[in-house]
Amino acid sequence: MRIALISDIHSNIYALDAVLDDIRHQGVDVVVNLGDILYGPIAPRATYERLMEGDFLTIRGNQDRQIYEATQNDIDSNPTMAFILEDLGEAPLTWMRSLPATYALNDDVFFCHGTPQDDLIYLLEDLKEGAPILRDESDILRLLAGDTHSLICCGHTHLPRLVKTSTRQYIVNPGSVGLPAYADDEPVCHKMQTFSHHASYAIVDGEGADWHVSHKRIDYDVHRAVKAAKERDRLDWVSFLSTGRA
Repeated sequence: MRIALISDIHSNIYALDAVLDDIRHQGVDVVVNLGDILYGPIAPRATYERLMEGDFLTIRGNQDRQIYEATQNDIDSNPTMAFILEDLGEAPLTWMRSLPATYALNDDVFFCHGTPQDDLIYLLEDLKEGAPILRDESDILRLLAGDTHSLICCGHTHLPRLVKTSTRQYIVNPGSVGLPAYADDEPVCHKMQTFSHHASYAIVDGEGADWHVSHKRIDYDVHRAVKAAKERDRLDWVSFLSTGRA
């Protein structure tokens, strides 16, 4: 089986189009979207419409929930959220509410956004030093909570990563299609950075316990995404998008 993994699009249709164009040449059996799809100041509705044109397996991320769970106070205090909801309309909200939090493709392959149990927790990265470092294997296995799939695919951190555990499990994070860096203050202040503007995705090929993983970095017209972020007064996103630095 040959799988294309995309994640963390964050409304960046320009990066998404470049990634989907590359995937068309990869001969994949399925494209899997690991969540955090429409939150962002770029093009939420257009991103939704593009995804509706394809046949993708999609799970939801924490910021998908953040959109459809937004309270009036959330909207009033967050101009980006107000823009997203105005741009989207009702159909994308209904779609996001219908998405599963996790998905087992078969006995070998499992998809989640954060961990199998929680879409807010980084599966592979430890933040206790204020910067992302690879977790100890014991911590990773604890967060897997007994999951025995040989291939576990996650997103959320925006950092491309491949880990093979002593239990012979492959854990793959394809990185972010649409946002190569960000800063956050939960659970502690930290930065996630890839140090380039490129869109990221991954190809996973194999079956059973034997998997081959290729991480892809795709160039695209980042200036169009930056222009949209400027129009929404998101100068932090301008830096994230154009430099891959937070």
